[in-house]
Amino acid sequence: MFDYMLTEEQIKIRDEARDLVTWVPRQMIMDMDNDTIKFPKEFLQEAGRRNLMGCRYPRKWGGRDMDWVTTCMIMEEVGTLGYEFACVFGVGAELVCDAIILHGTDEQKEKYVKPLLTGDLFAAECLTEPRGGSDFFGATSKAEDKGDYFLLNGQKRFIVGGEGADYFLVYARTDFSPDAKPQESITAFIVDRGPGVETKYLYGLMGCRGGGTARLVFRNVKVPKENIIGRLNGAYDVFNTMMIPERLGTAAMTIGAARPALDIATSYTSRRKAFGQVINRFQGVSFQIAESSILLDASRAMAYVTARAVDEDVDMDRIRRMVSESKKFITESCQKVVHNCMQVMGGIGYTNVFPIERIYRDVRLASIWTGTSEVMAMIVAHEWYREFFKTKATRLARDFEADAQEAHQEDEKIYDDEDMEHKGW
Repeated sequence: MFDYMLTEEQIKIRDEARDLVTWVPRQMIMDMDNDTIKFPKEFLQEAGRRNLMGCRYPRKWGGRDMDWVTTCMIMEEVGTLGYEFACVFGVGAELVCDAIILHGTDEQKEKYVKPLLTGDLFAAECLTEPRGGSDFFGATSKAEDKGDYFLLNGQKRFIVGGEGADYFLVYARTDFSPDAKPQESITAFIVDRGPGVETKYLYGLMGCRGGGTARLVFRNVKVPKENIIGRLNGAYDVFNTMMIPERLGTAAMTIGAARPALDIATSYTSRRKAFGQVINRFQGVSFQIAESSILLDASRAMAYVTARAVDEDVDMDRIRRMVSESKKFITESCQKVVHNCMQVMGGIGYTNVFPIERIYRDVRLASIWTGTSEVMAMIVAHEWYREFFKTKATRLARDFEADAQEAHQEDEKIYDDEDMEHKGW
């Protein structure tokens, strides 16, 4: 943790988060990994009792008037318990709450945000469908206007909290005209668990178990019109703001999930002996530990710089690029950290004598959910090119292309066939 970047108040909250981490019983971690605990309500209730969820929201709605830097710090600390603890912590308090705080009504905040942040209600986000993951506009779930309410039908899958949540943030198509623009045909709803809402299937996961990850089926669910988040056909606005807590939150908690692996491997390699000496004296071992330390510090630096950019209300296009860069770089770097830690521990790291194997299974999800690494790269490329050409004409900068001995040889700078034809070739 970069203590020197935190205020006294932030350090106090960090220590509160660390105290929560020490409170969690060892057996709870074991039971979640064994799927004996299907959804960790007791953990969320305790986090709510300590007022650690949704710290950046106004006190009026149960938050602590803090910022994204503080949020990332708490997510990192919670992540040290295990990746799934941070997943369930973040999905409700950082995703669903964010949508309602930014786009919802005061009545919705009073009814749904306050009790969630105190641990009295639990929430889940429903975006992914059987026919599409990252394709937000490919949603086929539909909500038909019936006058006083909408009638919701459809399926969502891979929903963290699908088993255990009391209400859901659901995206569904509401404009069915063939010429409707995708960005203007989907609506976000708050859907209470009740008649027509069925947890159809609880997934057997490689890792990140115990979070109630399930497939949900909605059959003729009556959703009151006052449960629309934002405006009718305006889910794209909600989705855009959700990218920050989904992806920056994921990045921060992945740092926390990888930290215990490095702690364990550092301790192990400082005691384990081979060929007559402690194995951390071998470069093949110590260099992998060094690389892991570098990657964690680089990841943390990227997360906190991005968090500060969000707090400073930097241009949204740039935020989108920075958040996507952070999500891709940090999740992949932390996976490399855990890989290195298992490698230097050898065969014992592959057993459940140490928690490295559980951490390894858990963090594999990081570069998949809330937007794959490939989608992040696509967004970064798009936003980088757009930013480059938007600012190139206005920025005061050196013409780097001219700094070459033969820079004036224009006949050598051929970019397409039309250039060749123009020059008579």
